[in-house]
Amino acid sequence: MAYATDTINFSNTKGPDYYKRGKAQVWDFIRDNDLNFHLGNAVKYIARAGYKDSKKEDLIKAIHYLENELEHTINITAASTGVSEVVPYPEFKDGFTEISSERSDRRGI
Repeated sequence: MAYATDTINFSNTKGPDYYKRGKAQVWDFIRDNDLNFHLGNAVKYIARAGYKDSKKEDLIKAIHYLENELEHTINITAASTGVSEVVPYPEFKDGFTEISSERSDRRGI
């Protein structure tokens, strides 16, 4: 059966209450803002935190998706610019300087 898209209500009026708080449903917000999978899931878990199951668990899940998106963004940026994301720790500075110096035989001595 064919439907005219302007006559269909795409909003989920039968969904769980924890997604229907506020002026917009979570999936409508995610779609309206063109969020990808990871960012959309982070928003979903943030919106339902404390309203379904454990607030702590939902916030941990949101952080997990944000960390994954950040890691992906860093990797894409590093690959496109050729810049390494690895930065030596300051406490190893003298060791790195010594290894790269003329006096070193490249064994870290």
